[in-house]
Amino acid sequence: MKYRRLGKTDLTVSVVGVGTWQFGGEWGMDFTQGEVDQILHTAKELGINLIDTAECYGDHLSERLIGDYLKRDRREDWIVATKFGHHFHDRFTRTNHYGAAEVLDQLDKSLQALQTDYIDLYQFHSGPDEAFDNDDLWTMLDKQVSEGKIRHLGLSIAKNDNLHQTSSSTKINAQTIQVVYNRLDRKPEEAVFASCQEQDLGVLARVPLASGYLSGKYKPGTVFAGNDVRHRHDPEHVKQLLSQVEEIKRNEVPEGIDMAQWALAWCLNHPAVTTVIPGSKSPAQVEANAKAAELASDQHPQARPQP
Repeated sequence: MKYRRLGKTDLTVSVVGVGTWQFGGEWGMDFTQGEVDQILHTAKELGINLIDTAECYGDHLSERLIGDYLKRDRREDWIVATKFGHHFHDRFTRTNHYGAAEVLDQLDKSLQALQTDYIDLYQFHSGPDEAFDNDDLWTMLDKQVSEGKIRHLGLSIAKNDNLHQTSSSTKINAQTIQVVYNRLDRKPEEAVFASCQEQDLGVLARVPLASGYLSGKYKPGTVFAGNDVRHRHDPEHVKQLLSQVEEIKRNEVPEGIDMAQWALAWCLNHPAVTTVIPGSKSPAQVEANAKAAELASDQHPQARPQP
C-alpha cells in the first residue's frame, strides 16, 4: 500500500480506501455483519486505513455495520469519513436536512452508529448551494470540531464542476473535497482540481470505476438485474459507456494489466487526487482494488511514508 497526506489535515491516508454505499443495500445485496467484518479485516491486512460512509447508506445502516466492527478493532488504526445532509426513507428515497440543528442530530446519530467518540472527516453531502451558504451550519460544525466530536470537515460535492462550493472550502474550514472522477468522467480537471491544489485540499475520488463500468467485466449489450442500481441507468447511456470502455481497454490499458486496477491508478496519478474510494462487495474485490496502489506514482506531491 502507498500513502498520501490528506490536504491540510494531519491525516495520512492509504491511496485506496473502502467505499461503503453498498452496505446500505442499494447495490443489489444485503450484507451480514460477518461479511462486513471480512471486507474490513481484509482491507486492514492490506494496509488500507480509510473507510468512507454516509448517514443515508440505509438509515445509518452502513455506519452501524462499520461501528460493530470498529468496537472490536483498534479504532485509532482507521480514518473514518462519513457525511451529513440526507435522511434515508427507503431505497433511493431521501430528503434533504441541512439545518444546523438537524445536522447536529445527524452527527450524534452517526457517532452512536459508528460506536466512536469522534469522526475523522465529516463531509457536507451533495447539498445545494443555498444549504452550503448557511453560516449557522458551519458555526455549529466548527463548535463540534472544537469539542472533539469532529477532527476535520470536508465537502462531497454533488456536481463535479461545483466551483462555488470548492472555491469556498477554506472559508468554511473544509479541508477536503470528495468528487466523482474517473476515466469516463473527467469534468473536475476543468476547474475543480485547480482550486483544490491552490487551497491544498485533499481529494477523495468517488465512483472511480464509474459504477463498475470500468471494471472491464461488462460488454456492450449487458443488461443489469432489476435489483442492481445500474438497472436504473438510461439504457442508451449505458450502451455508449460500455462502447467507450471497450475502446479504452483496447487503446489505453497495457496488455496484462487488470482494467479495474488500471482505472483506479489512472485516477491516483492525477496530482490533485489523494485517494480513491471504490466500493467492495467481497474480500476478493478489496484485494483486487488494493493492487492498484502498485500502479500509482511514487512521485505524487502528497506521497508520504506509511503512518
